[in-house]
Amino acid sequence: MREIVHLQAGQCGNQIGAKFWEVISDEHGIDPTGVYHGDSDLQLDRINVYYNEASGGKYVPRAVLVDLEPGTMDSVRSGPFGQVFRPDNFVFISPHGRCQTLWWSPIMPPSLSISWLRTLMRPTALTMRRCMTSASVH
Repeated sequence: MREIVHLQAGQCGNQIGAKFWEVISDEHGIDPTGVYHGDSDLQLDRINVYYNEASGGKYVPRAVLVDLEPGTMDSVRSGPFGQVFRPDNFVFISPHGRCQTLWWSPIMPPSLSISWLRTLMRPTALTMRRCMTSASVH
């Protein structure tokens, strides 16, 4: 059995990832709440490549969503399949609430941008490790 931990990062990665989960959920008969409502046993075949089965028969994407600011995460959460993700798999920081503007600014010192990335890396690595551990347990 092969299991995938899906990492989506940044605004573009999270927007593409959100659409990916809509499509893959539809293919497997998973509704926006994570419940299977498919019409074929074939849809459940290898479903645990992408999903963990949670209590109550719900399927949760094995995904980690990362960004430097929470705006994209809020957009994913309010999207059609936003409630299917584990809330603790959203990893972001919001320095001064202006991260996106400062990120590309010529006045942004490189040491500051590196420190933001380092701040983001540890929780991302811990979340990925937790997801990989749960994937190998099943």
